[in-house]
Amino acid sequence: MPKKEVIQVNLGAANPNLSPATRFGNLVFVAGQTGRHPVSGEVGKGVREQTNYALQRVKTILEAAGTFLDNVLTVTTHLTKREDLADYNEEYAKFFPTNKPARTTVEVMLNSPDLLVEITVTACIPD
Repeated sequence: MPKKEVIQVNLGAANPNLSPATRFGNLVFVAGQTGRHPVSGEVGKGVREQTNYALQRVKTILEAAGTFLDNVLTVTTHLTKREDLADYNEEYAKFFPTNKPARTTVEVMLNSPDLLVEITVTACIPD
């Protein structure tokens, strides 16, 4: 029987109240990643840069768990402004140009007014 494993990774401005990801069997559940630079933790300027930073953070976490963006099954995106959707989509497409995962995008208020996007993913580790 598989056990839950917490994935440890060193990211700038990581939230100490949550695990970056957990793995159970061949599934990896990545906690919501915001638009902070993966190393410095600085908040990106605009939704494009924040989307890039959030997805770089996701990529780093997945690699620490032993998988890659190609194996992402679902993406849940939280945007603070509906008007940012087109710019978000363009940046997102750079990380998922083909074989796109299932995705849900919603408009929300995040816990800091500087943050424009938060992205959560579930990925698999293929046999």
